[in-house]
Amino acid sequence: MGSFKEELERLEAIVRALEQDDLDLDRALQLFEEGVTRLKAARELLQQSELTVKRVLEAADGTLHASRTDL
Repeated sequence: MGSFKEELERLEAIVRALEQDDLDLDRALQLFEEGVTRLKAARELLQQSELTVKRVLEAADGTLHASRTDL
């Protein structure tokens, strides 16, 4: 799994490829399957980021921790 930005960039490339008129069905299905996988990965990365933000905001002492292990 790449970074959130990498996943979105690849998803955009997949959409552009799927929009081509001369794309054969087999390749379209491969791209669609990859797109679904990458969308799931991007959602997971986003959820992890949201949890990190939530933990930081809920820290009892109100300080920002430098590492994820401190959260």
